[in-house]
Amino acid sequence: MFVVTNPTLAVILCLVTMLCWGSWNNGQKLVTEVAPLSVFYRDYVYGIVGLALILAFTLGSLGSEGRSFLDDLQQATAKSILLALAGGLVFNVGNSLLTVGVNLSGITIAMPVGTGLSLAIGLVVNYLVESKGSVTLLAIGGASVLAAIAFSSLAYKAKEENSDSQGNNKGIWVALAGGLVAGFFFVIVSSSITKKLTQPEAGLLTPYTALLLFSLAILISNPLKDWALRRFGLLDTDNQTPYAEVLVRQHLIGLASGLLWCVGMISLLLGSPDAGNAVSYGLSQGATIISVLWGLFLWGEFKGAPAKADRYLWLMGVAYIAGLVLIVLARSQS
Repeated sequence: MFVVTNPTLAVILCLVTMLCWGSWNNGQKLVTEVAPLSVFYRDYVYGIVGLALILAFTLGSLGSEGRSFLDDLQQATAKSILLALAGGLVFNVGNSLLTVGVNLSGITIAMPVGTGLSLAIGLVVNYLVESKGSVTLLAIGGASVLAAIAFSSLAYKAKEENSDSQGNNKGIWVALAGGLVAGFFFVIVSSSITKKLTQPEAGLLTPYTALLLFSLAILISNPLKDWALRRFGLLDTDNQTPYAEVLVRQHLIGLASGLLWCVGMISLLLGSPDAGNAVSYGLSQGATIISVLWGLFLWGEFKGAPAKADRYLWLMGVAYIAGLVLIVLARSQS
């Protein structure tokens, strides 16, 4: 299988993750202007599964390093397989709630709120699993990220004060719920993956096998997840365009969004062992800043907002970046 052993290339792959994970939501914004969110997300899932399948039988099976996909699957323990599947299920729930939050509040608010909480929870979970790094710096960094979430909420509130339509905080709460769930997905799926890509341990999975199992869990759980979202009134079912009647262009955008996210995921899984946990973690979480920039400058989500809202957005950005820097420094310390 294809593996990365060059530290420079590993860092570049982590940058790719940041760009991909910070940009896929643009597809959601484009599609949901004319089609239901459920249509976008269904195509998004197809994109993830499709690329994961291609990767498993190409990069995951060619070459002399590591184990090929089929050999890897045959030797995997039930525990590793179930962990990869569980990671996909948890991700699907959390990420779906985040997309609902984006629909309700916009990328600029929902992404830092949802992924910020996910980052804070991930810090705690990862530290409990492997107590490495400075707990003081981790705590201050986590608190800074939580402050960024608070500033995001204040920015949204200030924006809505001058809005013709009376807004509510539903999108923020849904994004927070998504972050609460998504904070656990990466530690679950990474627990199933070998840390030695060139000489993988017996019973564990290579990144390609884990990614395919992860994506299949998303695909299988998606209809049930949609039902649950409708049951709780988070997906609008009134006068919605059926899946088959949506234009091909919208379907292709959804597929491309899934492909983009999947490129980011496999880049992180391949790059993190040689880039180092601190660098890979910090760069991947920098995707939130990319998302906010898209929301502000491409979609103009805060165009015409009062100066107070802009000040809160600046404070949010500074707090989030400061939190990431502190977390990277903390995780760099052994």
